[in-house]
Amino acid sequence: MKEYWNIFVNELTDGDPYFLQIKGVNIRWYSILILLGALISIFMLLREARRTGVDKDFIFNLAFWTIIFGFIGARLYYVIFKFSLFKDDLLSIFKIWEGGLAIHGGIIAGAITMFLYCKKYQTRYSQVSFLKITDMAVPCLILAQAIGRWGNFFNGEAHGAAVSLPYLQSLHLPDFIINGMKIGGIYYEPTFFYESIACFIGFIILIIIRRFRYIKIGTCTAVYLMYYAVVRFIIEGKRTDALLLGQLKVARLISIIMFIFGLLMLMLISRKGRFESLYNPMPGQTNANN
Repeated sequence: MKEYWNIFVNELTDGDPYFLQIKGVNIRWYSILILLGALISIFMLLREARRTGVDKDFIFNLAFWTIIFGFIGARLYYVIFKFSLFKDDLLSIFKIWEGGLAIHGGIIAGAITMFLYCKKYQTRYSQVSFLKITDMAVPCLILAQAIGRWGNFFNGEAHGAAVSLPYLQSLHLPDFIINGMKIGGIYYEPTFFYESIACFIGFIILIIIRRFRYIKIGTCTAVYLMYYAVVRFIIEGKRTDALLLGQLKVARLISIIMFIFGLLMLMLISRKGRFESLYNPMPGQTNANN
């Protein structure tokens, strides 16, 4: 069984970025994994909506528009800072399946979309608030990030500096990751893998926090901002394909802002009373303090 599994894994990670190629139709692993992350996010959101008593139609429509504008924001953010790659072929801006989505752009655009959507329908769905919805969304988001980073693996991007084979072997990585990090005959540090694992750990942390009985609205959002800010700040220092503003790595600047914003949120939330603005309904109550 192990032998067959190794053959299967090697076929998936033989350096080919395409999931399927039939008669001119090329579907990349990058696209498949991004789509998978989006579908899992929607499924998880709907389950959490059912658990907390939030209207599922509201959540489904919100997720639909947030994902669309999130993708647009992620692409525009990347294009703005890498415009030199697109200026001679503007149509290539639309080739998102080839890579080039910046998560910070997606977070910003997605947050704006959610805020406007919640504000537009706050009368019809008075039981929800913007921060309540972001608390529901951030575990889904960070899990989608963990999955999406594997799309970078197949595209041979989001890696670190050149390293030696013995260095990669010393990290006790699976062979297929080591083989996949050999790009153009040179081995690179798998920073995509570091971030994927860190995001998955963050997902577990957020799920645990969200189940605490007296957790307040906004807490999960604040923790996500601070946690991912630290993760990205550290990993960005190792990446060689960072988006730059002059000599400054943009992701590091955004990470600092995210961390400060998340910290301020936690400080404000901590000033509320124990039973004020609770995320989870109290026993016997539905949509309480939502």
